[in-house]
Amino acid sequence: MSIFLAVLFAALLHACWNAIIKFGDDKFQGMLLLSFGHIFFGLFLIALYPVPDPQSWLFLLGSVLCYLIYKFFLTFAYIKGDLSRVYPIARGTAPMIVLTISLLFLPDAVGTLQIGGILLIGLGILLMARGVISHKEKQALIPFALMAAVGTAGYSLFDGLGARAAGTALGYVGWLFFLDSSLFVIGGFALRGRAIIPKSKLVWVQGLLASGASVAAYSIAVWAMTVAPIAVITALREISVLFAVIIGIFFFKENASLEKLISALMIVAGVIAIGF
Repeated sequence: MSIFLAVLFAALLHACWNAIIKFGDDKFQGMLLLSFGHIFFGLFLIALYPVPDPQSWLFLLGSVLCYLIYKFFLTFAYIKGDLSRVYPIARGTAPMIVLTISLLFLPDAVGTLQIGGILLIGLGILLMARGVISHKEKQALIPFALMAAVGTAGYSLFDGLGARAAGTALGYVGWLFFLDSSLFVIGGFALRGRAIIPKSKLVWVQGLLASGASVAAYSIAVWAMTVAPIAVITALREISVLFAVIIGIFFFKENASLEKLISALMIVAGVIAIGF
C-alpha cells in the first residue's frame, strides 16, 4: 500500500509540472528551464549516491534517448493543443505498450486483475482524448502526443530494468537527469540560440518549480519499479491524467464534458484494480 500511495503522489507531481509547462507562453522555453534544473538536481544526486553498476549503463543510454524523444515531442504537442487533450494521449498509450512488452519479454508477475486495471486505465485515457477528433480540434497534436507516448514507454522499460541492475535507484536517476537534460539544453540552444533564455524572473521560478516536481515524481517512480512490476507502476502513474483534467477544469477553465467525467471514472476504477 505504501508503494501505491507513493506512486499516486508522484502522479500528482507529474500532472503539476506539465500544467506549469502548459501555463507558460513559450512551451519550449519552459521545457528548457525544466531541463536546466534537472542538470543541477542530477549533479546533486550523483554527488550523494554511488555510481550505477556498469551493467545498467546500456539501459541508461537507451533511456536518455527515449527521454529526449519524449521531451521534444511533448513540447511541440503542447504548442498544438490543450493540456486535457495532449496529456491523455501522451500518457495513455504508454501503459499498453509497456504491458505488451512486459508480458512478452519480462519476468514480472502481473496478475489478471492488474492486467484488467491496466487495460481499463488505457481505455479510459484514450476515450478522454477522443474529443480531439470529435470536437474538430487541432489534429496535428496527435502524432506529436503519440511520439511522446513512445518515448514514455521506452524510458519506463529501460529505467525499470536499469535501476534494478544499477544497485542504486537514485544514483541511476541522477545520471539520467544529468545526461538527458544536458543534451536537451544543448539542442535547445542549437535550435533557438540565446533568445531561448527567459528574461522574466517569474518564468525562471516556474521552470525550476516544474523541474523540482519532475525530479521528485520520477525518482519515486524509478524506486517503485525496483520493487514492483514495471507494467503496474507505469500504469498506476497514469492516474496523473485524472489530476491533469482536474487542473485543466479548475485552473485553465477547460470544458468539463460528460466524456471526460466517464473517462475519469474508468481511470479511477483501473487504479483501484491495480492497488488491490
